[in-house]
Amino acid sequence: MKTQFNRLGSDAGTFSGSAIDRSRPLRFRLDGRLVSGFAGDSVLSAVLASGIDILGRYRDTPLGLTPGAHPPIAPAREPHHALSMTRTPAIDGADFVTLSRRRGNPLERLFRPGRSLGITLDEAHALDRPWRTLPGEAGPESDLVIIGGGVAGMSAALAAAKLGLAVLLVEAGLHLGGHSGLFGTQEGENAPEADMARLRAAIEARDAIIVLTGSHAYALRSGLVRIHRIETVDGAIRPRVLDLRTRHIVLATGSRERLPIFAGNRLPGVLGTLDAYELASRYGVWPGRTALVATSSNVAYRLAMLASDAGIAIGRILDSRAHPSSRFIEFSRAYGIVQVPGASVRGVDIARAGGPISVQAGPSGAEALVTERLLVCGGWQPDLTLWHIAGGASHWHAERHRLEAVGSLDSIALAGSAAGCMTRQGCIGSGVDAVNALLGRARKPVVDPVIDPLYESPDAPPSIALSADDAAPAFLDGGRELLRAPLPRRRRWTDIFRREKTANGLAALSEAPQPLTICDVAGGVDLGLVPPGAAGIVAQERVALIALVAPASSPEAMEHDLPAAVEIPDYLRGRFGAEAKLVRIVPDTARQLSSGALLYRRSDISRPLDAVGVILRPLGEAAIALIAADAAQAGLPVSVRDQGRPIAARIEIWEGGVGNPAGPETA
Repeated sequence: MKTQFNRLGSDAGTFSGSAIDRSRPLRFRLDGRLVSGFAGDSVLSAVLASGIDILGRYRDTPLGLTPGAHPPIAPAREPHHALSMTRTPAIDGADFVTLSRRRGNPLERLFRPGRSLGITLDEAHALDRPWRTLPGEAGPESDLVIIGGGVAGMSAALAAAKLGLAVLLVEAGLHLGGHSGLFGTQEGENAPEADMARLRAAIEARDAIIVLTGSHAYALRSGLVRIHRIETVDGAIRPRVLDLRTRHIVLATGSRERLPIFAGNRLPGVLGTLDAYELASRYGVWPGRTALVATSSNVAYRLAMLASDAGIAIGRILDSRAHPSSRFIEFSRAYGIVQVPGASVRGVDIARAGGPISVQAGPSGAEALVTERLLVCGGWQPDLTLWHIAGGASHWHAERHRLEAVGSLDSIALAGSAAGCMTRQGCIGSGVDAVNALLGRARKPVVDPVIDPLYESPDAPPSIALSADDAAPAFLDGGRELLRAPLPRRRRWTDIFRREKTANGLAALSEAPQPLTICDVAGGVDLGLVPPGAAGIVAQERVALIALVAPASSPEAMEHDLPAAVEIPDYLRGRFGAEAKLVRIVPDTARQLSSGALLYRRSDISRPLDAVGVILRPLGEAAIALIAADAAQAGLPVSVRDQGRPIAARIEIWEGGVGNPAGPETA
């Protein structure tokens, strides 16, 4: 009996799964459910291949399980060893549990049916990554840490090694290479697979380069990078939080694919083109055998051709641009794929329980299109998350419809598409340039040959289709934060007495009751929730608030004492006054408080400018907060605005007094 329903065959060409060994089948358990896969699979790819593609329910709406949105897992016998589904290799005989789902009947683990993991997404911290609150242990030291193992990161590593530097190359995925394969080749370039193979071989030949795959970098400052690394030793999986001390850092973090904004844009069956490409090319995973494509970028046409080569029936390609042109468009037309320019998706619904999805496109009243899969691309946003965490700035580039980095940071440089490069040649050159910039060496202009827009249409902003009648939510991004786009309100005569607000109460994205992703901010600009001129400031203040915490002497110390060192992000210095203090915040009822939640003197205050403090990170049943000096009084009640709700809490001053917001010299 076939158990891997969503696995393509070995004859699927590019999509046959380069990372898996089909001669070595394996099985493991997740929440008691038996999952089949192959050696080389990640836990997520094996789960998706086995037909489990629903993450859970958000306010009665099912959401898809994707590389960007999945729960943390752990070995069943070691639930404190939190792991990532995308970075954990599938191991024969392993037994995992999800850490996010609300436990009910114990028999549910054995008999839960269907395609869903059963995560309750209404909970504020359903997809939190527990390792982010842990202190780091000392990791290997180096002259240079490079974050990102794509062509830019590999190029930087080789350039540094040739100059005699000891290099750590940190890659979140299980394999080096990045995403160049999806973007194809333009005139004068080698095939992407050839460039990636050449760079990988050169790195393997260099003893000065240590590669750390399965390692996610999530916090940093000058001289220090914190990673969550998943290691496999003698068949056992062990996660570690490591602090990598270094002289220099290169951020080759790539770009994130943006999500078109329409009702149902995260239903099961809706997936970004980049995620679809990675799952198919590395693991041969492709749910269904029919697909539609909705895009505002040329790269989606290449994905459609590769899918067609693998035997997938592409119904049509909807392009929100009125007159797009590209070599990929011409090639896909030769494939016989129907192209519909000037069209976008207005909404998606489930056609029938457990079946395909229904896509509303074109004018209102047009017949819905039924397909097993909808592949979407809303363009690309350089991933500046770590750049902002390190204190870097950005601004909105109106012509390219995205945030781009500005300025510089001491001992930290950007490379590749994170630095704004548009081509593979430019990304490779920028890796070398980043190393030269950090070392003060002579630099050459980076050649990034962009094709004339007359022949290669630039990306357009993501399409937006929102209606007050939409039943399914529309999200700004495909990640963990689950920030919904506000729906238009029906106008009433009583509105003349109301302050203008959107339907979910957001007059501006800066009032969102949760941390933001870089794509949330970009989507906020498109929706008019963020003024373009303020986008860089909002991104710097609200994207991924992570505090670097020094090791505590014991688990008990972590629970009850302020860690020896808490790094205050640069953009928060002075936010609550020059004499702001670090305090311990204890909620009146047991709960975990979110990083980035704002503190107010009273529960009836919610304007961000009136906040007196901010939660830096959870600390057991309490949290560490940065708070204005005049509010830092022991026992003083405060209101924490968390996930849009006021949470009553109090301030505690621990033995040793209040922390210094300037932070220590080392963390």
